[in-house]
Amino acid sequence: MERTPDLGALKALAQIAETGSISAASAALGVSQQAVSLRIRSLESDLRLPLLVRSARGSRLTEAGELVVGWARPLLSAAADYANAAAALRSGRNRALRITASLTIAEHLLPGWIARWQVEAGAHGAAAQLTAANSAAVIAAVRAGSADLGFVETPAVPGDLSSATIGHDQIEIVVAANHRWAGGSVTPAELAATPLVLREFGSGTRRALDDALAAAGTPRSAEPAAVHESTLGARSAIMAGVAPGALSVLAVRDDLDSGRLARVRITGLDITRPLTAVWRGGAPTAEASALLAEAARPR
Repeated sequence: MERTPDLGALKALAQIAETGSISAASAALGVSQQAVSLRIRSLESDLRLPLLVRSARGSRLTEAGELVVGWARPLLSAAADYANAAAALRSGRNRALRITASLTIAEHLLPGWIARWQVEAGAHGAAAQLTAANSAAVIAAVRAGSADLGFVETPAVPGDLSSATIGHDQIEIVVAANHRWAGGSVTPAELAATPLVLREFGSGTRRALDDALAAAGTPRSAEPAAVHESTLGARSAIMAGVAPGALSVLAVRDDLDSGRLARVRITGLDITRPLTAVWRGGAPTAEASALLAEAARPR
């Protein structure tokens, strides 16, 4: 049975593959050349394979060395994830969890999740730093590492980020109470040909509407009547009678109940979108995991 791989030796070999020499690898790793050489020789002895061809011009990997580095990269990545998670576990109570969420989630769901997370998940000393943005900006922030955890409403999540679906949201077509569509129904084709009050490009709400109409075979063809970068702005424009619009039921539920806005049924069209958490790496931090568990808990 083979021994458990020496991660330090594998890291040294991967660094040599990147830098092209033992001296450059040792400088990058912050250890002596002798330490790097000893680790590589130990790894070669364990595997009973030559991994490096050494010369005055530097070092290059053998074919076996290239294979070993390829196999080692997932192990090294997993080890880095483990180290980051352990560090977060140790210091999580002293650092705010950086959260970026799309506007509907940030305004209507996240405050409750955070409050229950701090109480029920035993995170009394934890703090959350919240930024609201549209779904495209949330994904960009998580990719860049400026957010530990993101929440989006877009139906499409990029494959380079880890993700988990935590719920679903309904998009409603709503109009002012005195609009001719109020309380009635229209076809997807009529909706697609009508100028609407919309959120900005990059918004999960707009993406969900466009995807649903396209799937029904009636892509939206009319130019928007108005475009707003906030849910509040779009809601106010619809209520003022500018045009019909598409908004999350979370944002307009009180207006529908009070009669300030009216729902419009779209024949044969249901606009439901997933609510998704996104983060970098294989596993979220301990604090992020606790918040995700709270967000996904049935109510």
